[in-house]
Amino acid sequence: MSTNAALAVGLGLGAVLLTLDPGAFHLEWEFPWLRGAAERIALCIAAGATVLALGWLYRLLFCPLELLRTPDEVGYIAEDGRTKAQAANEARSRRRVGELPPVYPNGWYRVLDSHMLARGEVKNVYILGQQLAVFRGHDGIAYVLDAYCPHLGANLAVGGRVLGNCIECPFHGWQYRGTDGKCEKIPYAEKVPEFAQVRRWPSCEVNRQVLIWFHCDGLEPQWSIPEQEEITNGQWVYRGRTEHFINAHIQEIPENGADIPHLDHLHTPGIPSGVDLRYTNSKTWEFVRHDWKVEWEPEPEPNSHCSQMRVNHSLTLFGCRLPLLDLRVVARQVGPGVVFLRFNHSFLGQGIMMHCVTPVEPLLQCVTHTMFYQSNIPAVVPKFILKGESIQFERDVMIWNNKKYIAKPLLVKEDSAVRRHRRWYNQFYSENSPRLKYQKDTLDF
Repeated sequence: MSTNAALAVGLGLGAVLLTLDPGAFHLEWEFPWLRGAAERIALCIAAGATVLALGWLYRLLFCPLELLRTPDEVGYIAEDGRTKAQAANEARSRRRVGELPPVYPNGWYRVLDSHMLARGEVKNVYILGQQLAVFRGHDGIAYVLDAYCPHLGANLAVGGRVLGNCIECPFHGWQYRGTDGKCEKIPYAEKVPEFAQVRRWPSCEVNRQVLIWFHCDGLEPQWSIPEQEEITNGQWVYRGRTEHFINAHIQEIPENGADIPHLDHLHTPGIPSGVDLRYTNSKTWEFVRHDWKVEWEPEPEPNSHCSQMRVNHSLTLFGCRLPLLDLRVVARQVGPGVVFLRFNHSFLGQGIMMHCVTPVEPLLQCVTHTMFYQSNIPAVVPKFILKGESIQFERDVMIWNNKKYIAKPLLVKEDSAVRRHRRWYNQFYSENSPRLKYQKDTLDF
């Protein structure tokens, strides 16, 4: 039973027992203790309900919002007795994917949030089609290595120990340095071969996130992730994150920022309309509408790997605009997988949401939204913004999970930003960028 349901049941039973009169059943003379017992039970239930209510209120006002969706939970329609997992599997197996760009663009990608990796801890992470060992050395630095030991193939992240700034293989005890991946010690060998090494991934830890650099040709990082000073100095505090898995090509997701016309069609219905696109235009919630004014532009050199989307959002209720809820957002994309959305509100303060897209597999993306907000603003405000963003985002997920990528789309002049975005995004592909080797979009057997 959910907390809300338990609270409702507790309050209902408490109300009934508090008004119960054993005398009405002519039992008071024979069993006088019944009245006291009923009152004690009612008081216990009322106390329990009060504790639940206070706990719910505390979580609402002070605790971060953690909304983590599974790959099959959002974006699919389960009908005719099918489960969501069955509907998702059918959609994935039957969908035509189209003529796709390379699947892993060159750039920085989020691995995990800093608070998820304690000192001396190792995590087994699967991204970019690779198994990685992510560990924090006793010097406090996060390191990322290929997970498989070159000796006999054991996974360093499954049972491996962090020793100093090295990770020890759980199979034979070989120890690899986090700084360069070289083997530092083999407990039963007189000498460590010079070539004993695992791949070290270039990584950084900034804005309370651990990120890795991917380049198909093995080139070192060509730009850095900008530090957000308000996060580093604690002026803005963590207020929660959401996580979604999307079955689409990575380029489909940031392209939404340049697809300005879709905002009016897909995101104008109010948040109470929900995420199921079959019902978002229901007349029940027609009195709540979102209005969007958006511009997208790439940045010039030396920041040509960046682009900006400027959003002016307003809310109308029964046709009347509510100026107090006007919201200005500047979304700055840095490379293919990181976006900083800065919120600026005259009444509700300022904050930033980090939108990160990380390829898990060629057509599976992990998308997180991590919210930091002014510490003097009640937590319920950024949590409400984060929840609203999640609802709007899940409408897009339903599109992405079922659409086909069209390499040469039929565009009108009002879609010109989409064409410009594709030209801008193309810089993150190289001649050797990996492509999807198998596409099920023909009837050939």
